[in-house]
Amino acid sequence: MKPRIEVVAIDCLMVRLFDVIAEANMPWMLAATQRLREGFGAALVDLVPSYTTLMVHYDLTVLSPAQARALIEHALTDLQPQAQGSGQCHVLPVWYDLSVGPELTLLSQRSGLSVHDVIRHHSAHEYQVFALGFAPGFAFMGLVDEILATPRLSTPRKRVAAGSVGIAERQTAAYPVVSPGGWNLIGRTPAKLFDRKRDGYSLMQPGDTVRFKPVDHAEFINLGGDDTPLEAQA
Repeated sequence: MKPRIEVVAIDCLMVRLFDVIAEANMPWMLAATQRLREGFGAALVDLVPSYTTLMVHYDLTVLSPAQARALIEHALTDLQPQAQGSGQCHVLPVWYDLSVGPELTLLSQRSGLSVHDVIRHHSAHEYQVFALGFAPGFAFMGLVDEILATPRLSTPRKRVAAGSVGIAERQTAAYPVVSPGGWNLIGRTPAKLFDRKRDGYSLMQPGDTVRFKPVDHAEFINLGGDDTPLEAQA
């Protein structure tokens, strides 16, 4: 594997390991992340892994662009994938219901599945966390079963409730905070996905895995969930 290094800014380089999103990328991405953290040490300002790339933001007062590029090339020499199962596994309870997941009907119509089977398909898979972005603690996960893959809404909602679980193409995610959003909503989790008091703030990190566990309304409320219908929160 020969990574491609692209200039993003005067103090920022993008390392491209792959061109296609795939679950098999993740062990390589995690191994590269560890190598780069160790290689840059105190000169590293930030390192942002994603589906196929890693963005390396370095201290320009410590390293020149040429030195940073050389360091990346050296750090990734003879790279080997990280062992599977090195991340945490999270089980997120989800109340799948039309009042909080209005696109359940749309996914049912597009897929030809019953709403029950849409829920069963979504909750049967263990998803990898590929990246964090968009909002604090927002974890991009995949890959969703192809039969459930659905494009983003043509017009994003101005307000999506915290905990809302959605699908966009073959990605799935849960909104950690109230925000605008264009994903197809299918349920809601009571889990606190972003907490400033938590080490690392975000419940999930790249390399973790997630399973969604269907719960009924009573358990959702008992776990601290907010069942305010989406329309009432607009």
